[in-house]
Amino acid sequence: MTITYDPNHPNYLNEADLREELTRVYDLCHGCRLCFKYCTSFPTLFSYVDAHDDQDAGRLTPAQQDQVVDECFQCKLCYINCPYIPGLHEWELDFPRLMLRADATRQANGQVPLRKRMTTTMMGHTDALGKVATTFSPIANAVMGAEPGSLVRKVVEKTSGVSSQRLLPPFAKSRFSTWFKKHVSPVMTKKQGKVALFPTCLVEYQEPGIGKDLINVYEKNNVECSLAEGASCCGAPYLHSGDVEQFKKVGAKNVEALAAAVRAGNDIVVPQPTCGYILKKDYVDYIGGADAELVAANTYDAAEYLMGLHKGEGTELSTDFVGEVPEKITYHAPCHLRAQNIGMKSRDLLKLTGSKIKLIQTCSGIDGMWGLRAENADMSIPIARKLADEIEAAEGDEIAGDCHLANTAITEQTGKSPSHPLQLLARAYGIPEEK
Repeated sequence: MTITYDPNHPNYLNEADLREELTRVYDLCHGCRLCFKYCTSFPTLFSYVDAHDDQDAGRLTPAQQDQVVDECFQCKLCYINCPYIPGLHEWELDFPRLMLRADATRQANGQVPLRKRMTTTMMGHTDALGKVATTFSPIANAVMGAEPGSLVRKVVEKTSGVSSQRLLPPFAKSRFSTWFKKHVSPVMTKKQGKVALFPTCLVEYQEPGIGKDLINVYEKNNVECSLAEGASCCGAPYLHSGDVEQFKKVGAKNVEALAAAVRAGNDIVVPQPTCGYILKKDYVDYIGGADAELVAANTYDAAEYLMGLHKGEGTELSTDFVGEVPEKITYHAPCHLRAQNIGMKSRDLLKLTGSKIKLIQTCSGIDGMWGLRAENADMSIPIARKLADEIEAAEGDEIAGDCHLANTAITEQTGKSPSHPLQLLARAYGIPEEK
């Protein structure tokens, strides 16, 4: 049995070794049970072990072990709450990364069904899909944006594996990078920073308004902005589906491009939490090397960077809020942002406007692409409903959330459209929304 989360370890993809490690970890988790509330993986695991009189995790069948793996959607919350993680305890327990190892092993050994692999391939080519869909956005939105449960969506599910029950974010008519190339930056007499934006697929192809407001807010605070040239999708759909080799290919190209941007004097800013986590954490593990470390050390969430200006020495954040400031904002903290362990920077940023902030920390059940897969709909939708109930009970004037996919799940369940925190900050500054 090998306790390893290193994808380059010779035993990483050894199935027999993996099964022994799964037994070890499952036994420890069954004895602790701290994480029963984070996802269905743990209740499922506990029920399997409890079915045996001796409560021996070693009695689980491979199919039962795999069912626990399939129900993990990489929210990372069990890891940040676990007292037995590597570096803190001799048990060296990292449940999310063990689940990634299990996914990678099944993928490498040809144990992933063809349908599931086809869905991963379709979802993984986010840049190719985004370029086509924004070029033909009326057609793409008529198909992908059809009413959940409709005949059109059922056909899409049959062909792509994307759940017909989930609301999907529409594609923009024009890409964010197209707007940025035409954008005229103001003259800055006192620059407070220099950043290269990693816009992410969601901002580039589906919600460019987030990127526009980010640029305008940063420039108002005298931060010079550019795009991270040569960077593409972070590769999260591949990683979370077990296709490690494809993830490494995508990641290596991004690390090279982003490291060049850092060496040119830029910090890297990311407005979507899953992608930020990939750059900060997963590239170090899967790509490795000095460049990956350099990128990780200089990558910031969009609100994290602004709060750094606010609390930094010799820098300041403008608090001249002359625009629209909601009295109450319900702020949803996405799992992959919490997993970065940087604190609630978006909440703190919104507090500066004078709004009263109600914090919601319930998971959306999306976490990358897991919640959009047809086979996961029955598990993921009830999670989103629980989040929606909390948001509606908060009765905020506005809803804010950093993750556009989580925000889409909120819209699906409440009928209300959340905004990215940077968008509400832009309105508070009096910066008009760019259509």
